[in-house]
Amino acid sequence: MTDEEPSELRASDADRERVAEQLRDAVAEGRLDMEEFEERLEATYKARTYGELAPITRDLPAAGVTAPPISMVKQPAPSGSWAERIVGGDGSSSWAVAIMAGFQRKGRWTVPKRFNSFAFWGGGEIDLREAYFADREVVVNCVAIMGGMNVVVPPGVEVVVRGIGVMGGFDHREEGVPGEPGAPRVIVTGFAFWGGIGVERKLTRAERLRLKEQRRQEKLERRAARKELQGSGSDGRDTRGTRGTLDGLDDLYDTAREALEEHRDLMRERHEERRERHAQRHELHRERREARREDRDRRRHRD
Repeated sequence: MTDEEPSELRASDADRERVAEQLRDAVAEGRLDMEEFEERLEATYKARTYGELAPITRDLPAAGVTAPPISMVKQPAPSGSWAERIVGGDGSSSWAVAIMAGFQRKGRWTVPKRFNSFAFWGGGEIDLREAYFADREVVVNCVAIMGGMNVVVPPGVEVVVRGIGVMGGFDHREEGVPGEPGAPRVIVTGFAFWGGIGVERKLTRAERLRLKEQRRQEKLERRAARKELQGSGSDGRDTRGTRGTLDGLDDLYDTAREALEEHRDLMRERHEERRERHAQRHELHRERREARREDRDRRRHRD
């Protein structure tokens, strides 16, 4: 018999994986945000004893436990559903202008039924990945004269492009992809002269991290299945060398795939950072031009 307290006993890999699975369920249900999920997941894999594992999920319901009912006059839509993101109203921003400068609309903002944007010798980014929508169908109208704009939509949204380009163009690559049930419809219209309007479909950073963690979990499950298969062999033949080689090749493949995906994510983030810096430089140059113009005007008035 051991005299150790249960909290001081060493936790196994299986114990840590059970806690990690409970954390993944919690983030999928909206009980944890991605920052909390990452912090707790890191603490899970660092934990050595049951006492270190227990506080990580203390405020989360156990599997099979039903949360207490919430009585409200208007029942909320399921967390993360498209119905939750179609909120009605007028929208938090209805227009954007960039003249020899740049603009951005991104993050948690509400897209109105019609959003108008204009760029002259400048550019803009209209990011709808984390946006809410005033209606099931919204129109994003883009006019670019010797400039460009980029419309970013999340997966699941239907996209229709109806713009006209003269010595310029509209990106039609995302058309024809069916929308998910209940998802909004985004119609991109406008005019491009010596410029272009890009339309792309991208995941948020939080979703990319979630998928990365899911792939890591699948990799662990495959390894566990291989070990179980190796341990249950009963034909008397020594296949450990062959299995070890296959395991090594599989691990090498997984590592290479993860490295490629991380490289793609890094390149995408760097591209977005360069675009933001470019827009900031445009804005700085514009402010400097305006300051010089005001300075000349004051001098003329003094003379």
